[in-house]
Amino acid sequence: MAATTFVFLFNNYLVFWHGWPGVAPVLGGAAAFLGWLQLAGYVIPVAAIIVFALRNRERPFASDAALLYAVTAYVIAAAFWSTFFIGIVDGVISFLRVEGLLPAVFGKKLAQQLGVSSFRGVYVHLPLMLAAAVVAYYRRGLDFIWLALLVVVAEFQIVIARFIFSYEQAFMGDLVRFWYAALFLFASAHTLVAGGHVRVDVLYTHFTDRRKAMVNAWGSILLGVPLCWTILAVGMAGKASVINSPLLYFETSQSGYGLYVKYLMAGFLAVYAVSMMTQFLAYYLDAMAVLRGQSPSEPAHAPACTWNSSFSHC
Repeated sequence: MAATTFVFLFNNYLVFWHGWPGVAPVLGGAAAFLGWLQLAGYVIPVAAIIVFALRNRERPFASDAALLYAVTAYVIAAAFWSTFFIGIVDGVISFLRVEGLLPAVFGKKLAQQLGVSSFRGVYVHLPLMLAAAVVAYYRRGLDFIWLALLVVVAEFQIVIARFIFSYEQAFMGDLVRFWYAALFLFASAHTLVAGGHVRVDVLYTHFTDRRKAMVNAWGSILLGVPLCWTILAVGMAGKASVINSPLLYFETSQSGYGLYVKYLMAGFLAVYAVSMMTQFLAYYLDAMAVLRGQSPSEPAHAPACTWNSSFSHC
């Protein structure tokens, strides 16, 4: 299921960014080869996983759950560092632009190009995302919790600038919204596994461990995973969908001198869906471990290994 999700995201990129046909024309037509290639992208990973499972029948469920926890942690960490780097750099660019300092710093031609959302997205944001992916691999810890402090700092500088220096620009408020959205959407998966979501346990608290595992297993498969797939399917159904459209056209806010990050906030929904799905699947595997008389990943309600750990040690 997790592998299929990542294949789906990659195929979505090929279809809407590079014009690939998708799996529909596999029965004929000029694009049949590409269609078969994309279909193979779904079939081969699933077949490989089935073969691996059959050859490793004694492998405990907790090992696979720990692997999914690690994948989730890495996805969230990479997303956090991306929003951190992009927020800082885009904020500086927007400040220089609104003050008319971009030509003096970067030259007239580059200053004009930095005012185009597609140019800034490809040549500024994308390299920062790649750098964030590298940093996330080597970093340890729950870095996304620093987003709470960053939101406070961003709000505080608005208060200081506005009420002391009578200075306020659109990019300052955009930065707060950018980090605020990231905080809640990126933290959701960790909050799930840490048991931090607000809930009223009228019955669940009194269940035995086995019954709790059964509830978690059925809830993850029947409620959690379908919800995440619904977000991805609806958000990426076509070019005009709520996730694809902003990403395709590098959508920005109506304020010409704000941050050029509105399209990334649509991408936050995809990060949320993917991280929650892998977390639900890990939750399911831990529950199955309990039902099979195995030990769940340790600790039971927190990631069992960090994202940069070797998979052989998960």
